[in-house]
Amino acid sequence: MARKATGRKAPARTSSARPAARKAAAKPATRKSAEAEPKKKKAAAKAAPAPRKAAKPAPAKKAAAKAAPAKKAAAKTATAKTAARAKTAPRAATRKAAAKTSRVAAVKTTRTATSKSARAAPKRSAPARKAVAPATRKAIAPAARKAAPAKRVTRKVAAASARLKSSNGPQRFTVSHMNEADFKKDGLRPYALYRDLGVAEATAGLCQAHVIRMVPPCTDEVRERHVHAVELQLVYVLKGWMKNEFEGHGEQMMSAGSCWIQPPGIKHTVLDYSADLEVLEIIVPADFKTVAAD
Repeated sequence: MARKATGRKAPARTSSARPAARKAAAKPATRKSAEAEPKKKKAAAKAAPAPRKAAKPAPAKKAAAKAAPAKKAAAKTATAKTAARAKTAPRAATRKAAAKTSRVAAVKTTRTATSKSARAAPKRSAPARKAVAPATRKAIAPAARKAAPAKRVTRKVAAASARLKSSNGPQRFTVSHMNEADFKKDGLRPYALYRDLGVAEATAGLCQAHVIRMVPPCTDEVRERHVHAVELQLVYVLKGWMKNEFEGHGEQMMSAGSCWIQPPGIKHTVLDYSADLEVLEIIVPADFKTVAAD
């Protein structure tokens, strides 16, 4: 749009006024920048990271550093020991070699001495041996031959005596269970009840076994002194008690659990017994004789 015309005239612009305005505008700018530079440096110093402190050495490193002198000392002592051993080893080897040689020499000397003595001995003692040996052999041989049959005979007699005279035949298995009806008055003593266990029949007369119950009271008939013609007689008290007298052994009191052997031909007497006496008796052979004794 066209400017309206006013009555005032515009001031004329001159060339000298322009540099002065520029200088005036430039002076405040330079002052402001000069003042701002120290502030920028301070801000930059604050923003910069602080210098790192030197790291402290770890405890393990400290311990290793302390132990290093001790390790060096140990290594020195080890090397010194190895050096000493290396020096003494040749001496020990020479000593061992010398000892071996001395032993070998001693063994050789003893062997040579013994061999010489052994070679010389037979020449001196040979005639004596040849003269004595035939005489001793002739004298000993007949005596040994004569004594041999005697030993054989004695062995045969001992073996024959060890065998039982009443072994009549083979044995068979048998068993007997408790039964009150088996107690009968058909035994050796009329004043006792016998339970036959069937052993005499099973052993073909080799042995007899029975349980005996004595009938009270003990009379004079029971107290008669007697002897059994047996090879073996064993008695075991099952119940009650029994008082006996044996030749050479005096009176013996037997109770439940007592057991004894009556040798063949021993004189004995039944003195007394309890009303409930019960004994087990085993006799070899099954058939035997009882004889009155004085």
